[in-house]
Amino acid sequence: MSKSYRYTQGTQVWQFSSLAELMARATPARSGDRLAGVIARSAEERVIAQMALADVPLKQFLNEALVPYEQDEVTRLIIDRHDATAFAPIAHLTVGDFRNWLLSDTTTPEKLAQVRAGITPEMAAAVSKIMRNQDLILVAQKCRVTTRFRNTIGLPKRLSTRLQPNHPTDDMNGIAASILDGLLYGCGDAVIGINPATDNVAQATRLMRLMDEVIRKYDIPTQSCVLTHVTNTLECIAQGAPVDLVFQSIGGTEATNSSFGFNLNTLAEAQDAALQLKRGTVGNNVMYFETGQGSALSANAHHGLDQQTCEARAYAVAREFNPLLVNTVVGFIGPEYLFDGKEIIRAGLEDHFCGKLLGLPMGCDVCYTNHAEADQNDMDNLLTLLGAAGCSFVMGIPGSDDIMLNYQTTSFHDALYARRVLGLGASPEFEHWLERMQIMTEAASMTLNQQLPPAFSASLKALPANSDTGVKHG
Repeated sequence: MSKSYRYTQGTQVWQFSSLAELMARATPARSGDRLAGVIARSAEERVIAQMALADVPLKQFLNEALVPYEQDEVTRLIIDRHDATAFAPIAHLTVGDFRNWLLSDTTTPEKLAQVRAGITPEMAAAVSKIMRNQDLILVAQKCRVTTRFRNTIGLPKRLSTRLQPNHPTDDMNGIAASILDGLLYGCGDAVIGINPATDNVAQATRLMRLMDEVIRKYDIPTQSCVLTHVTNTLECIAQGAPVDLVFQSIGGTEATNSSFGFNLNTLAEAQDAALQLKRGTVGNNVMYFETGQGSALSANAHHGLDQQTCEARAYAVAREFNPLLVNTVVGFIGPEYLFDGKEIIRAGLEDHFCGKLLGLPMGCDVCYTNHAEADQNDMDNLLTLLGAAGCSFVMGIPGSDDIMLNYQTTSFHDALYARRVLGLGASPEFEHWLERMQIMTEAASMTLNQQLPPAFSASLKALPANSDTGVKHG
């Protein structure tokens, strides 16, 4: 049931026509909401909207769907999966009260875990809009989410990395060299994940076989993923390819996901197919999702919502399928949606907070495009803040420059910096492997071996060329 919202200050009355409008006006400024025409018309209106939003009962989000239930399967998922028992301890709170409860010292990681199934994405988005950056960091750090496939991701005082060895022509030797480079810097425990330059089933299978060969050869406790469309991965599985994780970019509305070429049934089919392979050794979280503020707007599928609320709704889709990894590619879509370093940093902290609050193993691609008003110093700031906030994983790319996707992100060196400065380690299984392979003499303190470890130098030239992958060794 939709209603209008009023807020009186002195003799002036502010009117918001719906909860969706109130949420949008309360959102910290960003270029995407300006493009969509939903941004607050002044800083004063933004503050008033935040004050009015703080007074909204959490129960209202169960009564007023921001996207109609009858029109959107994501809304139906959110409402139908809501756990009233988990919601009960916070059901009496307003959005402002909820913020105070989250920040309280008595609200422990255990209490947060108990209520997460009762928190809807819209509740998480709403409370984030009235929180400072330090609030987002503090609460996210208290949210503990652990997932497993061939290693354990998300434990306290750990920061995992996706080793991203993309190549503009999918050259197998170039990809293999980047994988080796990343491993020698202690990266790759979240996943070795490749964005294919040529996106088809045959090429995805070649890349899967390359990564599987490396993982099996060196007995690496990690997992691989080709970031191809979910329907391609289903075909790869049908053809017997070595699929570890199923990837898909997801959005927060049914129309967004339709523009991506899938629905919830497609994801369920893919999850079931991957589970049947039983390739995990310590767990069975087989899905990998990527999101990003602005995707619904760029697809003209945002239903008049602000982009951060749409982003939080995507986390309901992710949560349904128990993923190993979820990350927001925070600055990838461009300055039309997040204009500069300040907006990218704020969005990254919001996304991470909302994802962790909803129970997701949340990582972040700390990134920007070359035409954004941002630079690597902004990314250093966001990386450090996310590390303090308990981020599950970040990207690791040679030199921080993705030469295939043409954007700037975090390098192998950046991940080492964050681990050293913040006292973080890799996943425990991967850390033991780094020590066993003599890549790091003291993995817990991220002390790199200064020479090529014997396990690699002795075997690189001994490996024969593989006719399936086309990789030449030596």
